[in-house]
Amino acid sequence: MVSRVIPVDPFDLVIFGGTGDLARRKILPGLFRRYCAGQMPASARIIGAARSEIDDTGYRDLVGAAIREFGGGKACEDGTLDAFLDCISYVVIDAKGTAGWQELTEKVTSKDRVEAYYFSVAPSLFGPLAEKLQSQGLADREARIVVEKPFGRDLETARALNATLARYFDERQIYRIDHYLGKETVQNLMAVRFGNMLFEPLWNSQFIDHIQITVAETVGVGGRGEYYDRSGAMRDMVQNHLMQLLCLIAMEPPARFDPDAVRDEKLKVIRALDPVEPHHIVRGQYEADPENADAHPDYRTAVENPRSTTESFVALKTHIANWRWAGTPFYLRTGKRMQARSSEITVVFKDTPHSIFPEDAGRHRNILSIRLQPNEGITLGVTIKEPGPGGMRLIDVPLDMTFAEALGPEGSESVDAYERLIMDVIRGNQTLFMRGDEVEAAWEWTDPVIKGWTERGDVPKPYDSHSQGPDAALQLIRRDGREWQKV
Repeated sequence: MVSRVIPVDPFDLVIFGGTGDLARRKILPGLFRRYCAGQMPASARIIGAARSEIDDTGYRDLVGAAIREFGGGKACEDGTLDAFLDCISYVVIDAKGTAGWQELTEKVTSKDRVEAYYFSVAPSLFGPLAEKLQSQGLADREARIVVEKPFGRDLETARALNATLARYFDERQIYRIDHYLGKETVQNLMAVRFGNMLFEPLWNSQFIDHIQITVAETVGVGGRGEYYDRSGAMRDMVQNHLMQLLCLIAMEPPARFDPDAVRDEKLKVIRALDPVEPHHIVRGQYEADPENADAHPDYRTAVENPRSTTESFVALKTHIANWRWAGTPFYLRTGKRMQARSSEITVVFKDTPHSIFPEDAGRHRNILSIRLQPNEGITLGVTIKEPGPGGMRLIDVPLDMTFAEALGPEGSESVDAYERLIMDVIRGNQTLFMRGDEVEAAWEWTDPVIKGWTERGDVPKPYDSHSQGPDAALQLIRRDGREWQKV
């Protein structure tokens, strides 16, 4: 199965922070792969903008090295990379000063193409960059800006950031990027839910016992220690990534597949979330790897803060107060230095109302697992009879749609989330981007949770590296007679 690639219109993409880690690892290699796929037109222009004192040649060398290291593949060998680098230029720029802005203006004055500005910089520069684009005449009604998380660190700062951007750009011009929403399986959530009559009649509290959302990482905080210790798992993961997954799995069918229609339904889910009770949340901090403590120290050592009370793990239980989900608990869990790398949504259906089989046949449930990473795919557990004589013995077998197996090598070819999302920016499609009121609603739910544990003086519970997290997180779900799916 060969996927169909639809080219986008010619564009100018300015990457502020064009020499930074995100640009080198994700944005530029992603653009190159879209170029190789025939989706990015040869007339497109990519302009790196940063403080580093290099020229066009130096920047092209940097871009070429990044592509070879993070995503060039065989296409680097046939001259395609050289053709792509011809689209690249660079401007030395001061985000808060005057240096470089005239040169940048001269590069993007052509109005026969889409103009997009990627803010791959610290949030403190979002406002100054937006103001500069406006003062230089670059913030016209067709321009688009892309902003990376974090979108504030609480409701107050999120509102201030939204207000700052709104002074210079309309909401339809602002693309708040959450790379989780660009993953193939995340988008398949909507296809599975709203494209199959099989599931929609069962997608409610009458038939679903509970839903789990897990995002587990095997790595620690790495080089992000200073940032992470100011944020923690609740701000860094739950408020955005897990919240978006929760919205997509729980939202009502939108009237149409339209950006604002989809985001309206997601917003309703966030506003219907019940507050999290203190006994329904567990925080944790990972301990050192006993086999290699020097290379993998404990959390406090990694962030160079021996008194840190910031969490590297969160597990919580919440409910959605509406007719569809009344009484169905949602369990969310995320952590670093876990047993395995896994992002998965697990929909556990209720038992049959009456079993006709003998008690020794066992208890069996249908479980729908949607794997975001690794091995993207969807698995539905179905109960069947175990083959052979000896009575009615029931076993669960998976109906497995691992994309790499079901779609073949061409149809399952990995497209990085950033590739898809950047192309959506050029198309002007905001479906997979967060709206300002959505961001603020998420913080409005998150802030009281953080305030609560701060006022109570709660400290994170230690957990072993490469484990399932703190024992208290296992008890959180076991108290309800349930178990976490193993990561």
